[in-house]
Amino acid sequence: MKRSLWFNFRSAALVLFGCFTVYTVWNLKGRMSDQTLDYFLSRIKKKDAAEVRWSHAVNNRSRLSEVLSGATHMIEADIIMRGYDPKEPIMAHPPDTDSDITLKEWLEGVKAHDKGIKLDFKSLEAVSPSVVLLEAVLAEQSRPVWINADILSGPGGQARPLEPQAFLSAVRTLPSHTVLSLGWTTGWTAGTDNPGYSWDMVHAMEEICRTLKHPVTFPVRAALLPQSFAQLAWLLKQSDRYTLTVWTGQSDELTLQDLLPYRLEFDSSKIYYDLPDSLRTELSMTLRDKN
Repeated sequence: MKRSLWFNFRSAALVLFGCFTVYTVWNLKGRMSDQTLDYFLSRIKKKDAAEVRWSHAVNNRSRLSEVLSGATHMIEADIIMRGYDPKEPIMAHPPDTDSDITLKEWLEGVKAHDKGIKLDFKSLEAVSPSVVLLEAVLAEQSRPVWINADILSGPGGQARPLEPQAFLSAVRTLPSHTVLSLGWTTGWTAGTDNPGYSWDMVHAMEEICRTLKHPVTFPVRAALLPQSFAQLAWLLKQSDRYTLTVWTGQSDELTLQDLLPYRLEFDSSKIYYDLPDSLRTELSMTLRDKN
């Protein structure tokens, strides 16, 4: 009798384990790691995210034309809804309410070139109509497409973040290779003791991102990195879908030494450096010298 009970218990345990394994594999199926570096590999020669060049605030026709003919790999632009009729997504950064180019026109201009794009959403109302345009224009292309929004309050952040679940619901239909760039609102003031990313901040972000199927990059402010190493190191290690994108404000103060722990500790494919070319080149050479 005892042997029979043990056999039944063992059989049930094996069945449950098998079901759990199938569920886990199925749940992970379709999840993507970041393919951005693979796309640019013929131009950057090795899988080092510090080699990727960025252009910012490409929010008008002349700036777009300039960048498309240059050496930039990734083009960043801001999206809002036009402030008056006809209401549609346009390329502009608040407090601007109008632009000489709509998102539809911008995408039409980009699609004939081999640049990656990062679209930074400044309002929730612009997301859903923009996703429709993205699906129509870019669904069949392999180019890197990054969708950025600040969805949580971060160190020193004063701006109101976009509501996380509303934003993620609006972008859920984008192709699985689309990179979600999910960040915190931040602030930085010279001459003061600026706080870094806290444990509560990174835990809250990871809880939001752990079940997503898209690759995720976390944009982090360079001037806040020295006081945030343990927290961001933990966050980056939670999934092979995660990367960091280091950026800086125009008036922020930072040095190469602030960035070296991240550069030396982590795989070079895991941290992008959206920084001035001179500093980004220094970082690239640092790893080259190490190797």
